[in-house]
Amino acid sequence: MTGSFSAELRAATWNHHERAADSTFLDALVAGKVDRLGYADMVAQHYFIYRVLEEAAGVMGADRVVNGIVSPSLTRLPAIEIDLGALLGEDWAQQVRPNGATRAYCQRLRDTCFTWPGGFVAHHYTRYLGDMSGGQYLRRRVAGALQLSGDVGTRFYVFDDIADVEAFKVAYRRRLDTMPWDEAERAAIVNEVTRAYQLNIDVLTELGRTHVHAESAVPRSRSEDSAGPH
Repeated sequence: MTGSFSAELRAATWNHHERAADSTFLDALVAGKVDRLGYADMVAQHYFIYRVLEEAAGVMGADRVVNGIVSPSLTRLPAIEIDLGALLGEDWAQQVRPNGATRAYCQRLRDTCFTWPGGFVAHHYTRYLGDMSGGQYLRRRVAGALQLSGDVGTRFYVFDDIADVEAFKVAYRRRLDTMPWDEAERAAIVNEVTRAYQLNIDVLTELGRTHVHAESAVPRSRSEDSAGPH
């Protein structure tokens, strides 16, 4: 085994990261080609995904190996609920539904994250480090494209309880590197991370089919990455 586990994860998932960043839906969103309801639909899909993932965090917080990465400062569900209220109104819960790709994603989370610590870490890493990395770029672009003021509709991307996001990410990767997994377990976790990336891409693809018309698609300029852990 060569190099750190966190570096191994980043190297193994880079192609998937590029594919997520090239999402037609995200391209159209940051270009102002997706309306407020289309963006709200993406937030709604996050709601269903994080509801399962954060329920799993409540279970895995008791695991002596992986509890070091479970932190209340990462919790996204309350912020998502605030965003949905701002975007859709007080009755947002009656308006949102998981799409087919999100249902598949949530099922995978249920199948892996409550009983397999390594699987939980794979999905935890994929989501939260992505939120703190490319998610910050996406927040700025969405706010500009949809003319959202302050944190209205974008609280999901704000980590109030983390003073230094970059330092937090460094510490998170150090924890990954100290976890006592053998090569076989590390390989299984890498495979689950790539699966998590694909599930995320599937959700974006379905959002694109729903909210992006052919004439609205825009070519991507390779300026900044918009999704995935860095």
